[in-house]
Amino acid sequence: MNEHSSILKARPAFLNGKPKKLLIDGKWVEAQSGQTFGSFNPSTGEALDPVALGAKADVDLAVAAARRAFEGPWSRFKPADRQRVILKLADLIEANFDELFLLDSIDMGAPIIMKPFIQRLVVDTFRFCAGMAVGIQGETLPNSVPGNILSYTLREPVGVVAGIVPWNGPVFNATWKIAPVLATGCTLVLKPAEQASLSPLRLGELCLEAGIPEGVINIITGYGEDAGAALSAHLDVDKVAFTGSCETGQRIVQASAGNLKRLTLELGGKSPDIVFADADLDAAVPGAAMAVYGNSGQVCSAGSRLFVERSIYDEFTEKVAAFAKSLQVGNSLDPQTMIGPLVSQGQLERVSGYLEAGAQEGARAMAGGARLTDGDLANGYFVPPTLFADVNDDMKIAREEIFGPVISAIPFDDIEEVVKRANNTVFGLGSGVWTRDVKKAHKLAGLIRAGSVWVNCYQAMDPAVPFGGYKMSGYGLEAGKHHLDEYLNTKAVWINID
Repeated sequence: MNEHSSILKARPAFLNGKPKKLLIDGKWVEAQSGQTFGSFNPSTGEALDPVALGAKADVDLAVAAARRAFEGPWSRFKPADRQRVILKLADLIEANFDELFLLDSIDMGAPIIMKPFIQRLVVDTFRFCAGMAVGIQGETLPNSVPGNILSYTLREPVGVVAGIVPWNGPVFNATWKIAPVLATGCTLVLKPAEQASLSPLRLGELCLEAGIPEGVINIITGYGEDAGAALSAHLDVDKVAFTGSCETGQRIVQASAGNLKRLTLELGGKSPDIVFADADLDAAVPGAAMAVYGNSGQVCSAGSRLFVERSIYDEFTEKVAAFAKSLQVGNSLDPQTMIGPLVSQGQLERVSGYLEAGAQEGARAMAGGARLTDGDLANGYFVPPTLFADVNDDMKIAREEIFGPVISAIPFDDIEEVVKRANNTVFGLGSGVWTRDVKKAHKLAGLIRAGSVWVNCYQAMDPAVPFGGYKMSGYGLEAGKHHLDEYLNTKAVWINID
């Protein structure tokens, strides 16, 4: 076996051929039904280890364990104690990150070249939340009530949290749920996506190794319509933190009404990326392209509506098309791969449907446009980086979230026009602006209705900076100092000291 073949056949020790179990109350257990479901490598179609098929009965056990932990030993952990255990977990994750990301690469197709970027975000998020854990505090407040009455606030954990995460970044999305739960003193039942559950399960092993008490972190694998729905509606869950589609988010809102759960919803997007004629085109071409093509377009904030000032539209789209054609598509474990597979056959069919719709509506594919099935790609779920030109705002590919490596390039003439068109969407998650004019950049940053505006860059992220959406892209914030607020209640205390 040559070195290249060896790289493509790499397997972490966690993939040992044995069925993966649920984590409930600090123990690894089979699902109550005894059933499992399959996991598959999207680069090759190869079957991986089966995973326990959790359902409502398992959710009930996990929620009960989380409640006991919240009211028991975990409640006696001081802020410094929580900080120590989070920092130990961060160290373990850093030491084992090669394995964690290898699981993501094999299980959902993340190109191995993304590992340094994701590692930084994951490890830094835990360390950032560890620092925040010892800074949670109320405040003494003045009041105008007659007499000598003291008023102050306490910040308290909301309780049992259901964390429901998508498949497009398993270890990263799990981190955004686990870290703030640990920092605030909540407990968690985590439901990974059925398409990519392996790295969250390995993360669960590291949580136990770090000394996190039994029941604080529980992991239920299974299907969204069963385990996810049971968690969303469970009357002993105090909060749901969900990342995923708008449609599922709407169902969670409805399911949460039974006990008026707290919600954090980070949902879909159809983000505009605006390129002005005065931009540095050498930076804007790869920047705008990878704003969509990174992770094969399976990113909620992907800048998939590319608005280009008309005077440079032809030149710019030709350069983006050439860049797209230069990107190597292939097995996610290959260090040369820039574009890996889509996560599943179902996602491949979904994206292929949009490619067909674009062609039928009159858009012109300058790059890509159809599934790749040649040679080593035959058994995987590969779509090349695709650029559609001659797109108008009413086309399906310009209105709906595709979640694939597909750019819709649209010309514009002036600022007022492009702002109106950029905001003409039900979504409001991310956006981009490419210009050398600082005044123009600030103006656009204030006018675009989106939770993030990236200027002369795209998808820059850091644990200290909040991330969230407007409109149908959800509400609540992840990352930044406000991240922990989503997991805390504020209690007002009044004491008559006369």
